[in-house]
Amino acid sequence: MIRSKRRIAVALAAGAAALAVGLTGCTPSTGSGGDAAVLRVWAGSATPINNNFNPFAVDTAVHATFGAIYEPLFFFNQLSADAPVGLIGDGYEYSEDGRTLTVTIKPDLKWSDGEDLTAADVAFTFGYGSNKSEQFVSAEATDDTTVVLTYTEPQFTSASLTLGSTYIIPEHIWASIDDFMAETNPEPVGSGPYVLKSFSDAAYTVEANELFRDGAPAVEQVQYVGLDSNQSSQDLLTTGKIDWVGQFIANPDAVTGSGEITTLNQQQDPTTITTCANAELGCVGPQTDPAVRQAINLAIDRATIAEKAFAGLAGESSPSFTLQPRDEQWLSDPELATSPQQADAAEAGAVLEAAGYTKGSDGFYGKDGTAIEIDLFSPDGWTDYNDAAKLISEQAAEAGIRINARTVSDAEYWTPIQNGDFQMALFGLTQSLVADPYSNYHEYFAGTSTAKVGEPPLVGQNYSRYTNPTVDAAVLAAGATQDVAAKQEAYATIQAEIARDLPYIPVVLNASQSFFNTEKFSGWPTEDELYAAPLPYLAVANAVVLTHLTPVE
Repeated sequence: MIRSKRRIAVALAAGAAALAVGLTGCTPSTGSGGDAAVLRVWAGSATPINNNFNPFAVDTAVHATFGAIYEPLFFFNQLSADAPVGLIGDGYEYSEDGRTLTVTIKPDLKWSDGEDLTAADVAFTFGYGSNKSEQFVSAEATDDTTVVLTYTEPQFTSASLTLGSTYIIPEHIWASIDDFMAETNPEPVGSGPYVLKSFSDAAYTVEANELFRDGAPAVEQVQYVGLDSNQSSQDLLTTGKIDWVGQFIANPDAVTGSGEITTLNQQQDPTTITTCANAELGCVGPQTDPAVRQAINLAIDRATIAEKAFAGLAGESSPSFTLQPRDEQWLSDPELATSPQQADAAEAGAVLEAAGYTKGSDGFYGKDGTAIEIDLFSPDGWTDYNDAAKLISEQAAEAGIRINARTVSDAEYWTPIQNGDFQMALFGLTQSLVADPYSNYHEYFAGTSTAKVGEPPLVGQNYSRYTNPTVDAAVLAAGATQDVAAKQEAYATIQAEIARDLPYIPVVLNASQSFFNTEKFSGWPTEDELYAAPLPYLAVANAVVLTHLTPVE
């Protein structure tokens, strides 16, 4: 199944002077004869923007692809325990054994080109490309609004992935596309609330889909801009040139003080030191040794990182990769609730020495005459990540571990992570969409969700290349049951393994700050009504927010 991916706000070197010229006159107008109401967004795209609307290209397609143009069957709100909201889908039911999933879709749906959207499109989607999961058997449209999905194993726990992260595509377009990963899809035909109006490498605009099942959204046009730094975005937000961003701002009061901009901060998504961990799949470097990863985990001072790099706005991460207290029932060991907040250089050294490493005259550990030296990169301009990487390097050095922190461009960041050609990178993982960590374990830790170095994973986002048969068996067991006790047992196994192996070393729960203009647009999520996470880079949720908005007269 194709997976939705949280898009971390990209911020790369340079300014926004050229773009600012094109962002003048931003006040929306809805009066007769006036310009259409335009909401301007920075969702993280750096310039030049990649002209790619392929819903299978989860790392390279532009943000409007996921939700605004292409939709899954249902929307799962990661901030709520409520039942999923039907988008294309109207309802679903599992068979008693969990191997058959019957989905009904809403009647009289249209693709944005006017063609009928039926259950045949849904069946085609699930049998196409990387949407075919490892347990998939068949997808059959039994009538225009019913599709029956059949699997070899029970699929109870994977509902948020199957129904909430598989983007439905039109058969009459994609049936003729053989190489689905190479396709850039510059003229997308979807079912979502918006259609593509124009595209340039500096910005692209989507406009209201007049054929959208709920009627055209009130915000008639949304322009997604490309920017090259967090500071540029902050400046344009403060001066009213853009209306919605999701980024780290150390002093949010500087932006919200005028009363035009509102902010929310959901500490949800774990920022990690993602390691290329698996030598058998081609990873190279000292970080492939679990003992080295364990030592780094002990050597970093997370409290200092949270305060200095994230301005005290981040939360405490968990080596269990559960979200506490939301996922409290799934935590097997209270000691795994949070990662160590203070550094323990002595214990880090003891771990290395037990694994055969010795400290040289320069104060750094090595083995067999070769010192530990690891490359750690973060994207240039992500100020919180850049500062965190420097602190990690300094703290590791105090424990005798040499980590070289550097910054890279956008392409130099995403490409090696996808292909596995790296040692360590600061990277943000997506929190599970529901109060159950299954998707985290399936997407980031299962061997079925990765690929050998040199190839990007087609299913899942296990960029660490981590493979562990014990974890794989437990993930399969968790997905095959609705029994809470059985699932808790499977999760206890997974948590013990990943907390020991640490292919992803937790750092903080990211300060997922959103900023939006409440003077120009109403209907944004609030603390009392979090109907969706208000982050413009978050798949599907971004479109749900857009459909709730109304220009202020």
